[in-house]
Amino acid sequence: MSKFFKSLSAAIIGLGLMASQSAIAEVVIKVQSVLPTKADEIVMVKDFAANVAALTNGEVKIEVLPDGAVVSGRDILNAVDKGLVDAGFAWTHYWSGQHPAAMLFGSPVAGAGVGIDNIAFLSWFMNGGGKELYNRLWDEMGLNIHGLMLQPVGPEALGWFKEPINSMDDFRKYRFRTPPGIPGQTYKDIGVASVAMGGGDILPALEKGTIDAAEWCCPKPDSVFGFQKVLKHYYLQGLHQVVVNADMYINGDVWNSLTEDQQTAMEIAADASLIRSLSYRIYENGKALKDLTENHGVILHDTPADYFPEYMNAARASLEKNAAENEFFAEVWNSQKEFATIAVPFWAGAQSSNAQLGQAFAKSLQN
Repeated sequence: MSKFFKSLSAAIIGLGLMASQSAIAEVVIKVQSVLPTKADEIVMVKDFAANVAALTNGEVKIEVLPDGAVVSGRDILNAVDKGLVDAGFAWTHYWSGQHPAAMLFGSPVAGAGVGIDNIAFLSWFMNGGGKELYNRLWDEMGLNIHGLMLQPVGPEALGWFKEPINSMDDFRKYRFRTPPGIPGQTYKDIGVASVAMGGGDILPALEKGTIDAAEWCCPKPDSVFGFQKVLKHYYLQGLHQVVVNADMYINGDVWNSLTEDQQTAMEIAADASLIRSLSYRIYENGKALKDLTENHGVILHDTPADYFPEYMNAARASLEKNAAENEFFAEVWNSQKEFATIAVPFWAGAQSSNAQLGQAFAKSLQN
């Protein structure tokens, strides 16, 4: 073959490679969040998006839209299912009204009643059969969705109050913002006036007096929303969301349009997001709590002792009721209980040592 034809063949092959590469067109997945863009969780979503772009050589880009950009936050899951938006970002327990098992993935109330904390939950999810059950959830709900669990957090703070609360009787005097679904319903079951609302609505509701007390998450996200402007008494220890997970919901057709390599990249980025989010939260919450107490007049209190048995007993009753009424709920909860019988005795013992060590250091800072 002459040099001319060799050069021509090389050029054709090169053009073919370029054509095959261009055939894998850039995919832009627009994700509507249930949060405003200033929310701390969006920082971590954008970190996940950057990893996806890097792992796919820029083939898959994720664009984050704020709450209400296309549909209201409460409609985001169904909008993703119908293809009105490519994807959504929220907490899976928000959809407990559509299927009670959603709570066991998004916010297993009171640690699923079996002592599972946020780190133990990840162990169940990654190694105890949780991810396989999670992937089944969407079919159980009849939704055309592929879910990616991204952001674990916990335990969340009990919340913010106008005045110190010394008992459950004090607590029951307040109209209290809670998460939707079973965690919030459990507060109603113990006589707390529970009011569910989105994160961006909490501060205006506090300022207007629509609610008197509130919980959202933890020191950093709480401070971003500005609760310290209205309330000064803060309680860290709570049971309603010992484990909380924020997820991305991708329309099934959008997911299936991705190449296998692109899907794998997104799964790997999601797994990385789990640990990156945990590590981000610890340091950011520590800095925020220090700022709140030193610069904003926030007073940190211990949660009243009678809160714990009241909430735990009500949570357990709710879990048992839902397990009796829903077969898939029972399957997921039984999986968590079986995992807990093996993992929790070890992990609770290890964490007890860690907690005592940390508390000793924290007390030394007060001297």
